[in-house]
Amino acid sequence: MLNRRHWLHALAASVVLVGAGPAFAQAPSGKVTVVTSFPKDVTDPIKKAFEKANPGLTLEVQNRNTNAGVKFVEETRSNPQSDLFWASAPDAFEVLKGKKLLQKYDLKVKGIPAKVGSYPINDPDGFYFGFAASGYGIMWNERYLRANRIPEPKEWSDLATPVYHDHVSIASPARSGTTHLTLETILQGEGWEKGWATIKAMAGNFNTIAERSFGVPDAVNSGQVGIGIVIDFFAFSAQGAGFPVKFVYPSVTTVVPANVGIIAGAPNRAGAEAFIEFLLSPTGQEVLLEPTIRRLPVNPETYAKAPPGFPNPFKDANFQKMLHFDVDKSERRTAVVDTLFDQMITFQLADLKAVTKLMHEAEGLLAKKANPQARAALDEARKLVSAVPITESQASSNTEIVGAFRGGADSKTRQAEFERRWAAFSKENYAKAKAKAEEAVKLAR
Repeated sequence: MLNRRHWLHALAASVVLVGAGPAFAQAPSGKVTVVTSFPKDVTDPIKKAFEKANPGLTLEVQNRNTNAGVKFVEETRSNPQSDLFWASAPDAFEVLKGKKLLQKYDLKVKGIPAKVGSYPINDPDGFYFGFAASGYGIMWNERYLRANRIPEPKEWSDLATPVYHDHVSIASPARSGTTHLTLETILQGEGWEKGWATIKAMAGNFNTIAERSFGVPDAVNSGQVGIGIVIDFFAFSAQGAGFPVKFVYPSVTTVVPANVGIIAGAPNRAGAEAFIEFLLSPTGQEVLLEPTIRRLPVNPETYAKAPPGFPNPFKDANFQKMLHFDVDKSERRTAVVDTLFDQMITFQLADLKAVTKLMHEAEGLLAKKANPQARAALDEARKLVSAVPITESQASSNTEIVGAFRGGADSKTRQAEFERRWAAFSKENYAKAKAKAEEAVKLAR
């Protein structure tokens, strides 16, 4: 029988062991699979740092564009194949959340502000979290612009002027969530009709429409094209790598968080949680400053270690003036906006460029000598080019249109019919505009 002293020692030891239980809980281990639209230049350094900080975990990266990533998560919902969704487009996370494809999580990291600019960093319901801020704007190759005697652009409207014809590139919004956000920023900032007029006027000067977001900065970096419409970190990372590029935020733009969320039914939920906590930890936030990444951290304290001249959305006054982005509006009409862009611009780029070049020629002639008849013809041409086949209300709330682009019975058939109508509308308008532009040129000579 134990004496009293031995009994007390045994009791104390058992209390220590019981109380220490959580501290000795098994660390997460195994494979963490993430679906992401980010390129290897972004994911590789983060993967390396994450695995170093979590020796029992390995990060598997499945690269898909945002739309394809959302579709993959939907298609595998009955047997989830991945743990995390990681992308720049906040409306994609709203789609996943609305379809109950994300898991709620109680974030442990502290010190992250409620907002960046005017936009909430984290989902208020805890289904996804901002890890970096993103803004949208214009990137250019300095050597290219000097060689072609092209001025540095500052505003979206600059890219619509004659000097930029055939020197601008953008990614397709149907394949790039960040391009969709750029278009939405312009549409929300300028209004539906004026916004589309600006977008189409820029598009008339496009050299290419890339299939993926990173195709645009790659072309600018190499000098294949002079100017790209991009998310900010493409330009900042290119600068960090030594490319002769610059970037500007136009006055009509926004800053929103890039996000990460746990997929419902994640095979390795503990590992997914560890990845989120790492991204928002001081170490994870500092990785964002690496030259190949150069994203805007959401922890204000991280900017103390940023390179000189690096933007700080928590201090720079320009960020406080940026547009308040309506993610719900963007989410409701994503497919409609992207399809309109393709039917009016992507698939009719040659016709749009041809009429735009004629309008530039007419404008140049009228700058030298006024001609009221020529001006009237040119104004009519511009009106025809800028026209949109549906109104903002129809794009956002028309039951027939929205339903056709959101799935359901016969949705593909109905969607194809709208696509055909919008393509025919644009083709006819561009043909009429070309005739008017030719008339303006003839009268102005």
